[in-house]
Formats: sequence, C-alpha cells, structure tokens
Amino acid sequence: MNTYSNIESEAVVKLQINGILDLHTFNPRDVKDLVPEYLAECRNRGIIQVHIIHGKGTGTLRRLVHAILGRLPEVRSFCLAGGDAGGWGATDIELWPKG
Repeated sequence: MNTYSNIESEAVVKLQINGILDLHTFNPRDVKDLVPEYLAECRNRGIIQVHIIHGKGTGTLRRLVHAILGRLPEVRSFCLAGGDAGGWGATDIELWPKG
C-alpha cells in the first residue's frame, strides 16, 4: 500500500496498488499528481494494465485524466472502458513495461 496525502487538508489516503484506481474519493485538484504517481508505482510492480474509474458526470474529470495520460511517455495506450467495465465512466490504460 502506498500513502498519498493532500497537503491542504492533511488527509492521508492509503491506496492498494492493484491496477484499479477509483477517483471518486479524491478532489479533482489532487488528480494531476495522483494519476502519474499511481501509474509509476504500478509499473514498478510490473502492473501494465490499469483501470481508472473517473465516473461519468460532466466529463470534466475524464478529460483531465485523458490529458494527463496523453502527456505521460510510460502510457502505451488508453481508451474508454468497455460497457461491462464502466463504459465512458472509466478508462483502460496499457503502460510500457519497465525495462
């Protein structure tokens, strides 16, 4: 488990690094740091298939996540999840293996 803290609120959130990241419990302003850190830790553990749940809502968080993913060189590809895995409320990511 890794620990992430929000400096403003001093809240500490423990995350299981298992390839599934649910952003529902996070403030959108924390996502810019959280997503790259989570993906880096997944790669360190050999997890290259990652599923991020951002919710459907207005699409703002999805667009933010996709913008972040588009800038990360360790991201091989990403797409919206299939209908049985969250549809447009989640994104599936494939990372380049560490090597």
